[in-house]
Amino acid sequence: MANYFRKRVSPIKPGDPIDYKDVELLKKYVTERGKILPRRITGLTSKQQRDLTKSIKRARLVALLPYVNRET
Repeated sequence: MANYFRKRVSPIKPGDPIDYKDVELLKKYVTERGKILPRRITGLTSKQQRDLTKSIKRARLVALLPYVNRET
């Protein structure tokens, strides 16, 4: 079978830290309703996805990001 699949490139470089204070970066990985996007959509590695999830939860805890975005 030929090699039809191209290698997935992570949008964040593997060495770059994911900081909970970087709200603009975190907003890219949260839906408009406030849910964290899954790894198959973000294209991150599993370690980066874990770090991203921790950072989003920390940012929510210190009120940098909302838990739920209720726009009516």
